[in-house]
Amino acid sequence: MDSSVNTPVTKVAKTSRLRWRAADIALGAALGVACGIVFWGFNFAYAWIAPLLRAVLPGITSLFHAFWYFSGPLALIIIRKPGAAIYVDILGSLTETLFGNQYSFTFVFLSALLQGLFAEVPFAIFRYRKFNLGLTVASGALTALEYGFYVLFTRLQGVALVSPRGLTHMVCEIIGGILIAGVMSWFLYLAIAKTGALDRFASGRAVSSRK
Repeated sequence: MDSSVNTPVTKVAKTSRLRWRAADIALGAALGVACGIVFWGFNFAYAWIAPLLRAVLPGITSLFHAFWYFSGPLALIIIRKPGAAIYVDILGSLTETLFGNQYSFTFVFLSALLQGLFAEVPFAIFRYRKFNLGLTVASGALTALEYGFYVLFTRLQGVALVSPRGLTHMVCEIIGGILIAGVMSWFLYLAIAKTGALDRFASGRAVSSRK
C-alpha cells in the first residue's frame, strides 16, 4: 500500500531532477562557449608544442588531447542533467569553429558528439544520481579511450594500434584523459562552485553544504 502511494511522487521527483530548466540551458551555453574558447586557444599552443614533443617521442602529444574534451565531464558534474556533455561539447565545437581552426568542421563536430556520448556513460550507469571524483575520472578515461581510437581511424590511419607509436598514443591519451578531463575537471568544478557562481544549482549546493 505504501509503495503504491509513494510511486507517483517518486516518479515526479525523478522527472523533476532530470528535467532541463532554462537556467540549465543558459549555464550549458555559457560553459560551451567558454570551453570552445579554450579549445581554440589550445589549438595554437598544440601547433607549437606538438612538433617538439614528437621529436622526443612520437605519440606523446596525446597526453594533452584532453584539453579538447575535458568539457564533457566538467559539464556533467556542473549541470547534472542527461545530455549535458553532448550539449556543451557540441556548443564548444561550434564556438571553436566560429573562431577558426586548422581542422575540418566534420572532424570537429563528429569528434565532439562522440566525446559527449562516451563522457555520459559512467554517470548514466548510476542514473545521474552520483557525481564524484571517481565517476569524473571514469568519464575522462572513457572519453580518452574513444578519442584515442577516433584519432587512429582518422588522423593516424597509417599507424597501427599494436606499434610503438600506436601504443604510446593510446597510453598517453588515457593518462591525459584521467588527469585532465577527470581530475582537473573535478577540481575546476570545485573552484567554480566555491565562488558562489553555482549556488542556484545542485552542483553548487553540494559544495556549499560541505562548508
